[in-house]
Amino acid sequence: MIRVFAFGILLGVAAALTALHFVPMVDQYREESIISVTTNGGNAETFHVKVPTDRIMIGAQGFANSLPAGMEWPDDPRFHEVRAEVFKLRNSRDAIIGVASRFASTDPGLGNVIEWVLHLPARGTVFARIPPQSVDGARRVGELRAGTREFGSLNGRMSERWVAETSASDQTTAGRIELLMTFVGNEIYVPEEELAE
Repeated sequence: MIRVFAFGILLGVAAALTALHFVPMVDQYREESIISVTTNGGNAETFHVKVPTDRIMIGAQGFANSLPAGMEWPDDPRFHEVRAEVFKLRNSRDAIIGVASRFASTDPGLGNVIEWVLHLPARGTVFARIPPQSVDGARRVGELRAGTREFGSLNGRMSERWVAETSASDQTTAGRIELLMTFVGNEIYVPEEELAE
């Protein structure tokens, strides 16, 4: 009787593992990547954020319209010159593909810098650091500093540009933040024949 019971448990565990292998518990949908080849080698990918539509959170010292409403920013001198925002992230087809956070600091102690973290659930996360100075009067350009999964082996740059859109109906200024990521892989391709030798 104990043998039959133990065999039943082993058979049940084997059936559960087989089912998990062939029927994944999470089938993460992945929006098709829109990557173009640059003329100097490497690739480029464009993302954007619609402001204020895609804003999920904003916090800054003395900011009257914090989001979510009623959020309190720390009343500490270290955070007076810091602004943090979280957005929905869109690709060039205007599909929402992830989330992005933007951290801006003008505090001398923390450094005068803008940092972006883009998280694409089906692909990975990328971290970029951008100086606040404009390179051509419209764009800021910085470096990709780190990444995970698909972005883990990439080096390159990220640029940030504000494009204003003024609505004639309510006279409010909205717009979008465009992010252009240009990158190259730093992995060296070695054919399988050479690996076997």
